[in-house]
Amino acid sequence: MHVPDGFFNAATSVSAGVVAAAGVAVCLRGARRELDDRTAPMAGLVAAFIFAVQMLNFPVAAGTSGHLLGGALAAILVGPYTGVLCMAVVLLVQGVFFADGGLTALGVNITIMGIVTVLVGWGVFRLVTGLTRGKVVVAAFLAALISVPSAALVFTVLFWIGGTAPIEVGAVAAAMGGVHVLIGIGEAVITAVTVGAVLAVRPDLVYGARGLAKPLVLRGAEGATLVEEERPVDAKGALKPFLLGGVGVTLVLAGIVSFYASSEPDGLEAVGKNEGFINQQADHLFGSWAMADYGDVGGIPVGVAGVVGVGLVLLIAGGVAYAARNRTKTKV
Repeated sequence: MHVPDGFFNAATSVSAGVVAAAGVAVCLRGARRELDDRTAPMAGLVAAFIFAVQMLNFPVAAGTSGHLLGGALAAILVGPYTGVLCMAVVLLVQGVFFADGGLTALGVNITIMGIVTVLVGWGVFRLVTGLTRGKVVVAAFLAALISVPSAALVFTVLFWIGGTAPIEVGAVAAAMGGVHVLIGIGEAVITAVTVGAVLAVRPDLVYGARGLAKPLVLRGAEGATLVEEERPVDAKGALKPFLLGGVGVTLVLAGIVSFYASSEPDGLEAVGKNEGFINQQADHLFGSWAMADYGDVGGIPVGVAGVVGVGLVLLIAGGVAYAARNRTKTKV
């Protein structure tokens, strides 16, 4: 759903940029409550993983594909404030280095794909975990499922208000909502599987699961009840294997699996063609760079471009998270 240059007029682009900048500023402050020396590297990994999986377009209908947005996943794994920061870094790297998403539309993309998906995803997740007594994977599935069409409908409203082409808002809303419900199903599966996998290996690193685990109750030989206290996690040694494994999986996805991604247009592009506003798309300022379109412009293999992108996102997002972290010494 990366919005290109040319879709929105200047007033809307600037307004969305202001909203995005304000949102990121608020999240930089709020992330201090979610990040410390142990969890800051996790934020970099989550952002890099989202970048890699966004490269893996999957077919959803005849002639249409979709890909992960990732806002709900980021919020559940590292918290809503940090989740917005992760999404902002991913979108910035995609827009600047790979010409994926317009530069003038960066504020629109951060607002729709970052802030909206995180807020909706986190809100649904919290609601469902409350109703289901802490079923995290179920909540993750529903949060991701609902976040994608929500973002699509926000795009429709913004385009109706400040788009550069007239649209029949009802028809576009139906088309955007319909195809992005299908994309949302794929997003929900990816999110639920990812959250479930991290829960199985390192449940302490799933932000959305904090406080939901029940204490372990042990029965003594004489009938006494013992409650095992939560044991602190080794902030250095125990985390390193998980992070290295996560980086390895991410590099495989970006460097190898990306070759098998669907080449069909994504949901926004397909709707734009069908509804007649795709021609408003303007050339990207960096569209002639060798890495544009994930290496296609410069003849660089998509896997190589993906590995470069993973490295950039990992370094930038990790650096931002490390700078925004709570500097109070982590207890170990």
